[in-house]
Amino acid sequence: MGKTLKRLAGYYKPYKGLFFSDMFFAILGAAITLVIPLIVRYITTNIVQMPAERATGIIVKLGIFMIVLVLIEAFCNFYIAYYGHIMGARIERDMRNEIFSHYQKLSFAFFDNQKVGHLLSRITADLFDISELLHHGPEDLVISVIKFVGTFVILMFINVKLGLAAFVLVPFLVIYAVIFNRKMKKAFRENRARIADINTQIEDSLSGIRVVKSFANEKVEMKKFRQGNDRFVDAKKLSYKYMGGYNSGMGAFTTLITIFVLLAGAFFLMKGEMPVEDLVTVLLYINNFTDPVKKLITFTEQFQNGYSGYSRFLEIMAIAPDIKDEPDAVELGEVKGEITFENVSFSYEGNQEKVLDHVNLKVKSGEYVALVGSSGAGKTTLCSLIPRFYDVTEGRVLLDGQDIRKIQLNSLRNHIGIVQQDVYLFAGTVMENIRYGKPDATDEEVLRAAKAANAHDFIMELENGYDTDIGQRGVKLSGGQKQRLSIARVFLKNPPILIFDEATSALDNESEKIVQQSLEELAKDRTTFVIAHRLSSIRKAQRILVLTDDGIAEEGTHEELMQKGGIYSSLYQLSFA
Repeated sequence: MGKTLKRLAGYYKPYKGLFFSDMFFAILGAAITLVIPLIVRYITTNIVQMPAERATGIIVKLGIFMIVLVLIEAFCNFYIAYYGHIMGARIERDMRNEIFSHYQKLSFAFFDNQKVGHLLSRITADLFDISELLHHGPEDLVISVIKFVGTFVILMFINVKLGLAAFVLVPFLVIYAVIFNRKMKKAFRENRARIADINTQIEDSLSGIRVVKSFANEKVEMKKFRQGNDRFVDAKKLSYKYMGGYNSGMGAFTTLITIFVLLAGAFFLMKGEMPVEDLVTVLLYINNFTDPVKKLITFTEQFQNGYSGYSRFLEIMAIAPDIKDEPDAVELGEVKGEITFENVSFSYEGNQEKVLDHVNLKVKSGEYVALVGSSGAGKTTLCSLIPRFYDVTEGRVLLDGQDIRKIQLNSLRNHIGIVQQDVYLFAGTVMENIRYGKPDATDEEVLRAAKAANAHDFIMELENGYDTDIGQRGVKLSGGQKQRLSIARVFLKNPPILIFDEATSALDNESEKIVQQSLEELAKDRTTFVIAHRLSSIRKAQRILVLTDDGIAEEGTHEELMQKGGIYSSLYQLSFA
């Protein structure tokens, strides 16, 4: 825990000025609350004994001085509330940048095993709680310590017996707090997990809202959501049970301290062992004494929330990217595009069964290769190894004779263009989505890419042309239009290597014809891998590879494979049956 807190404290480093000024005003505000009761004691002990004329002037001056102190305290409270929160927000921003950057480095294997709602919860709710802890935690502790220790010293100075009477219940209060602290820590961690589940449910349901409505399953989704929501309430019940016990117990202790001091003071007064002014002053300080206890109640809740959130933050940050640049990785120069698979085997994480088993394949620069075969034969997996979305389990993949693991990831992927069946378009305009292929491209370059992808004409028919907002995931466009925008993105990127992953299988015949023309135009003079279910779309391929569970079973041109009368011939005839 010590190392974790030390690492957490490191986030203050860029904001040392704000942190120390925040602490300064927190200390100043706490000191003022200790001074005012002493001034009251001075008035009740000394000033009231003076002649009226002299006492009036001093009381007015002391009154003005106390008003000034109150105004200073008000400014201190404003400063720590405003600038302290700014510091917390900046730290939250830094941590959010850090975890989002880390998400970007993690491989597909990580995201295959994660729920988006859980990842979202760590970057929103968790970080907010951490920033609240980093802002309020130190100042609350400092204020509490100053008031607690300061009050103890002053009470012991005023009346030792009465001071000891005020603190006699403190050990019991501390024991009570520690016991409930431990119980609350576990409960708050469970709350974090439950809210992440709810986020996942919401994200899943809203992302698939069209499927939900098409099956008229709103009630099913509501039932699933209510179940998750009820589990969250159950988790909250337990944490609130402990919080209720903690708050009520601490409140009872603070009231008992006041009662205990009052009874002890009355006893001492009756025996003539103290003046009434001392009892009045001590009672004024009881407020100052119980205030730190209340702050500790708040701090405890913040600490449990913030620390459990930071523990979850560290869990993600501790996951090392399994696909990353090797120390001696180089940047690519001129790329010809020759791809070689040497004895490549691959199995997914946590699965011993091999998807690819000792595959050997050489694709020449500029060659157009099609991959066909039944689902699960490893077509998409084979192509996913080229841009290192996954790393081979055995063997190696070479680009122009160089092991791709020795090439910088950014450099490798910048030379590969991918067009998938499931097109992902971002919320925004047509122009922004095409420019995603080359963020620094000019408008003219975007237009040329759109024309090359047969997309310019339909774009100009949209309400605002290239500035038309296409909605979340491009919901305002047809499947063929979305596919042509994704092709335009790759045209703009202009890579020497292309991967078409069933890019036309979800389209109608008319859209397929247009998109196929765009793909063929894009594939000219580039090394191209095409994964296809519609075998009619790959008849022009220079080489067709038939993948089965045993690897590459057949290869050749369309005509050669049809004459052979093997697996490809059967698949082709079946597709037109």
